[in-house]
Amino acid sequence: MTYHELQVATHFSFLRGVSSAEELFSAAALLGIPSLGIVDRNSVAGMVRAWEASKATKVRLVPGCRLDLVSGESLLVYPQDRAAWSRLTRLLTAGRPLERDASGKWLGKSECRIGWDEVAAHNEGLIAALVAGDPDDGAAATLHRLRDLFGDRAYCAISYRRRPGDIGRIAALDRLARGARVSPVATGDVLYHSPDKRLLQDVVTAIREKCTIDALGFRRERFADRHMKSAAEMARLFARWPEMVEASGEIVSRCGFDLGQLRYQYPSEAPPGMSPQQALEKMARAEAAAMFPGGLPEPYEKQLAYELAIIGRLNYAPYFLTVNAIVRFARGEGILCQGRGSAANSVVCFLLGITSIDPIKHKLLFERFISEERGEPPDIDVDFEHERREEVIQWIYRTYGTRRAALTAVVTRYRTRGAVRDVGKALGLPEDMTGALSSQIWGWSEGGVEERHVRDLNFDLGDPRLALTLELSRQLIGTPRHLSQHPGGFVLTEDRLDDLVPIAPATMEDRRVIEWEKDDIAALHFMKMDVLGLGMLGCMRRAFDLLRDHKQVDMGLASPVLQEDDPKTYRMIQKADTLGTFQIESRAQMSMLPRMKPERFYDLVIEVAIVRPGPIQGDMVHPYLRRREGKEKVEYPSAELREVLEKTLGVPLFQEQAMKVAIVGAGFSPSEADQLRRSMATFKSTGGVGAFRDKMIGGMIERGYSQDFAERTFKQIEGFGSYGFPESHAASFAKIAYASSWMKCHHPDVFCAALLNAQPMGFYAPAQIVRDAREHGVEVRAVCINESRWDCTLEGSSSPSLLGEGDHAQHGGGVGQRTAGLPLHHPPSS
Repeated sequence: MTYHELQVATHFSFLRGVSSAEELFSAAALLGIPSLGIVDRNSVAGMVRAWEASKATKVRLVPGCRLDLVSGESLLVYPQDRAAWSRLTRLLTAGRPLERDASGKWLGKSECRIGWDEVAAHNEGLIAALVAGDPDDGAAATLHRLRDLFGDRAYCAISYRRRPGDIGRIAALDRLARGARVSPVATGDVLYHSPDKRLLQDVVTAIREKCTIDALGFRRERFADRHMKSAAEMARLFARWPEMVEASGEIVSRCGFDLGQLRYQYPSEAPPGMSPQQALEKMARAEAAAMFPGGLPEPYEKQLAYELAIIGRLNYAPYFLTVNAIVRFARGEGILCQGRGSAANSVVCFLLGITSIDPIKHKLLFERFISEERGEPPDIDVDFEHERREEVIQWIYRTYGTRRAALTAVVTRYRTRGAVRDVGKALGLPEDMTGALSSQIWGWSEGGVEERHVRDLNFDLGDPRLALTLELSRQLIGTPRHLSQHPGGFVLTEDRLDDLVPIAPATMEDRRVIEWEKDDIAALHFMKMDVLGLGMLGCMRRAFDLLRDHKQVDMGLASPVLQEDDPKTYRMIQKADTLGTFQIESRAQMSMLPRMKPERFYDLVIEVAIVRPGPIQGDMVHPYLRRREGKEKVEYPSAELREVLEKTLGVPLFQEQAMKVAIVGAGFSPSEADQLRRSMATFKSTGGVGAFRDKMIGGMIERGYSQDFAERTFKQIEGFGSYGFPESHAASFAKIAYASSWMKCHHPDVFCAALLNAQPMGFYAPAQIVRDAREHGVEVRAVCINESRWDCTLEGSSSPSLLGEGDHAQHGGGVGQRTAGLPLHHPPSS
């Protein structure tokens, strides 16, 4: 007899189920169960993870959801087709309305509230099974109601409860269901994949109920076998009702929906009569003609044609038009913005003004941004002025509508500290003890509290509750705690977004969030654009405004003067005179600058990337510095690796280089190299790169590299597991770092005023900024109730600054600048 388990909760049920989709599907494969129905409560947040686990294990996923209705009943619903999935996601969206109370206060994040009326409005194409309780008159009435709504798509899900009279209860439910012409179906009501997870499930129940395990009482799950069972075991349990077991196969056969059927549509931004590709090509060519009046140089022409061809083949043109529309709106409102990340590798993004990094000049790799082989949609991150980012976000909501635009979710997971605190509290440990235990480990650690930490604190390792806390907290690490919102990752669609995924209001006013995070939407090939905030952009916009208004110098981040390497600016940077600048103002950066001695823009790119936990852990910093200072010879074990690592003197500092080393030196496929890159993509998880160790070292040895070199190279790359910078990201940040340094060098008065107006930001207090400005010859006058304004500003200058060939800036002089309490003055430059 074949049995399909149709009532499974993953740990995305948030403190109910305690097993991941990977664990559940692997257990099902071992037990010979052909299908799993994932039904987390009022949510499909874990469905993409389940879909990927299904593909990996060949166990079929039956997507579904458990609806806990406001009237107290619970339904398991499964969409039969793509249209029914949309009705389910709309139903879940309707359960969390975007609303305000009578006083106008934003209600924000709330519990899902779904009633029978909402179910009736969205039931077409859904199979529904009532989660059976006791066989009383209420159950009979509910079964008849279910039959009236769903017809032959109505079922009754029956599970053992391990209570006295359980067999009689199941028999009575069977009679009630058949009396209402509803088919009964056997389920295991699974909360974890193996029996040894029972203790952890009790603990997360105590955490959810905000009480200790001793006070949990009947709120605990009352029977201990909520784990996955084999078909043979389910056939034994339901031996009197074999048709209930067979009904599970009937439901599976009726459910034809697969998550792979979801088709994402980019918003259409093309003008009438033009395709998106034609509109993009026309726009890019027009911008190229404006940027290069004498004709587009051959390297740019060749790269532009190459990129446009790939964009056309992959049908990504609408995405570029969407991002361009958002950037143009911001610039039209005077909001400074700058693309970051891999978009800096693209000539199209450079010409459209999405980024100000010239990828031809800096030899950046376009395939890091878009690769036909990876087949993933591009991901463009754009930084906007921190204080004005909300204007851009609300424009997006107004333009695309609340049903076509929403932020992605972020899954907040347990890490070691939080796991120890919550498990210890649930087990009744004193708060000072759990606080002491959590203080012993690094904040991002995933190893758990070890026995040596306990011994250091002189705690008794023989205490059973303490030992259980250590064991269960390790099991809890990585478990989702709740969903929160991404700071700015937008998903935009042509049709309704809630046809694909449920949308819910965020806690923050006028924000909407989908239930899937960035990795989920990447797996489904959804478009995402990050609308991020950066304080230094607000500072630079203020500086450009002051330059224009008081010194008649009109410039921006893409101005030619900021595209060239200015020796005077680099001399200032080499002296670590960088207080207040972007990225290179910290004590660690200031101590590195005199050693690095940046002389050109790419040196600054390396400077931004090298003072990070990843390169430091990977022992990349000192070898690079020794080679840069000529104290160590730069050697390349092969011509292929020389081509990859020459820019960084043989040390792999960037993610792109790590990918190329893996491909060239160890025989990785591009797909495997991309998996390596993904494992390096976040500093919040450690150990991901280690899974590639044997393949990479073995591959390098097979290709003639020494064991010592292979292990040393892998150790360096492994440092990226803590934080490895992409080269394009470092270049984007280095651009702003250089612009802020140039402003400080040539217009310290303007820079100081802008920096004070942008507070709070950076490492330094206003008093330190003012003192630094005085050291650079800027006069700071007393507050004047008649002259001072709200923001710092420049007092009129009798000799405005000019920008000319070979003369980057001449300071105006004679007259001071007055701020809100901090008048500033810079004397004439010598």
